[in-house]
Amino acid sequence: MTTSFLGRRQLLAAAIALCAFPAAQAQGDWPRGQTIRMVVPFTAGSGTDIVARLVAERLGPALGTSVIIDNKPGAGGTLGAAQVAKAAPDGYTLLVHSAGHLVNPSIYPGLSYDTLKDFAGVTPLASLPNVLVAPPGRFADVKDLVAQAKAKPGGFNYASAGNGSATHMNAEVFRLAAGLQAQHVPFRGTPEAMTEVMGGRVDWFFAPMVSALPLIKDGRLKALAVGTGKRSSVMPQVPTTVEAGVPGSEYLFWVGLFAPAKTPRPVVDRLQAEVAKIMAAPDLKERLDKLGAEPFTMPSADFDRFLADETAKAQQVVKAAGIKVD
Repeated sequence: MTTSFLGRRQLLAAAIALCAFPAAQAQGDWPRGQTIRMVVPFTAGSGTDIVARLVAERLGPALGTSVIIDNKPGAGGTLGAAQVAKAAPDGYTLLVHSAGHLVNPSIYPGLSYDTLKDFAGVTPLASLPNVLVAPPGRFADVKDLVAQAKAKPGGFNYASAGNGSATHMNAEVFRLAAGLQAQHVPFRGTPEAMTEVMGGRVDWFFAPMVSALPLIKDGRLKALAVGTGKRSSVMPQVPTTVEAGVPGSEYLFWVGLFAPAKTPRPVVDRLQAEVAKIMAAPDLKERLDKLGAEPFTMPSADFDRFLADETAKAQQVVKAAGIKVD
């Protein structure tokens, strides 16, 4: 028996509808109350983690679902990023990473993912000043640090939250600008690095201010300078590294939200719109201000262009500093 022309048309329409069903669900019904997992590739308590949690606690209610934080630290943030790159592009697995995300391709050969091609940039979330901290009593100020380090080349060490992390990049930009030779000591994350500085076993660290501020206020860390181009409103008495006598040492540390590549554009756009509203809320801005951070958002297309430009800049620093995996 042959199928009539009309029957064939009906079968074809049904097949198309079935193929389109998952996409329609992902775009039209998302998130359907299903839990969203937000992977943070750093330890709990790091600057990236703190910002992610502030966003997650509001994003869930805004989307009518729950958003959980899943910390997957290790290898400069590449372990967690690799998980998200391989995740289904359905909007239920997201990545919150820092500026260090763009450095990793230059220092980790053979990455299982492409930083630009395997992720859709949703939006940056916040800019976070790094603050140059040292054990209390170790250095009087930045000029003293530079003078001591130059008098004893290679005799001092500095921490980072991992090779290629934003804390590492800030330290290298500063070290190159100041003309210093010192030993880099990478840690698993920011809390571990700060512990070693407080213990006097590491000489300095460009810590995210959101993480270091309580310890500075308690007197367990000494703030020498902030790494950004302008002073922080929460510590206006602390100069920038440029003001402290090291021109060309400013560095922008940001945290951003990513989704796996091929995530439906309506899902990415919905995420961007909801996050932009969250970051614009006066009470959230007040909470970020107290941590020394600032809301920093932009449309997804602009974020993708920003990522490409920042990747090129990161490659230049990696080459100049000779950054390699230790």
